[in-house]
Amino acid sequence: MIGATGRSGMALGAALRARGTPLVPIVRDTGRWAGPEIARVAAIENSQALSEALSDATQIVSTAHARHAGAVIAAAPANARFVFLGSTRKFTRWPDAHGDGVKAGEAALFASGRRGVMLHPTMIYGAQGEDNVQRLAALLRRLPLVPLPGGGRALVQPIYQGDVTRAILAALEIPLSGPESLVIAGPAAMPYAAFVRAVAQAAGLPSPRLVPVPQWLVQAGARAARLVPGLPRVAPDEIRRLTEDKDFSIEPMRQRLSIEPISLAAGLTQTFQ
Repeated sequence: MIGATGRSGMALGAALRARGTPLVPIVRDTGRWAGPEIARVAAIENSQALSEALSDATQIVSTAHARHAGAVIAAAPANARFVFLGSTRKFTRWPDAHGDGVKAGEAALFASGRRGVMLHPTMIYGAQGEDNVQRLAALLRRLPLVPLPGGGRALVQPIYQGDVTRAILAALEIPLSGPESLVIAGPAAMPYAAFVRAVAQAAGLPSPRLVPVPQWLVQAGARAARLVPGLPRVAPDEIRRLTEDKDFSIEPMRQRLSIEPISLAAGLTQTFQ
């Protein structure tokens, strides 16, 4: 597994151990690895070291940024199969280096013709240390009102970390004859304003006062908030993406992976427990 020290990687590692599945983590620095397995050291950018670390691999999971997919494929044995974690940010209409990297990684997978699947999750919440729901809850505790671009009408479809883990485990077991790409998401899209209210309720906070504000003004406020100690930081490009609808069919996820994602209410309950 590449990306074993990241949030999704750590969650997947715990699930593999619970199943009794052997795991070989590939890390840049063993000092960051706290799991019981013996880690192999290789930076993705070091093709020789990565080839040596993957020399006996038959199943390779990478929860590192999808832009590295080409390097992983090039370093892997010819008979290995892959599961990569991408992102639905590949669909953004705005200039976005992260999304461009995901598209490049997916293109590398399909150009290789190798057996593998790239899973594209929507906003992931519920992992230890995640900064989507937890950061939003921190903001709601500090702000008397919440300015939302467009009133928070744009749709979001967040997915619980446990469902991301289940999707990766399922992808490791499905038959593959070549490259595939699949969106994984929560059960239903909702306006961002409804998502904010649901987070506040799950965190035990009062119902927030939501104020419709032009996008440019929210971005300016986010820049100014960086000067206020203790306030979580929100990048202007994050605010811009809040104006885009994220509304995806999960029927392919259900059919291909046999995964039924849990509701937002159930996921938030587990998150704040």
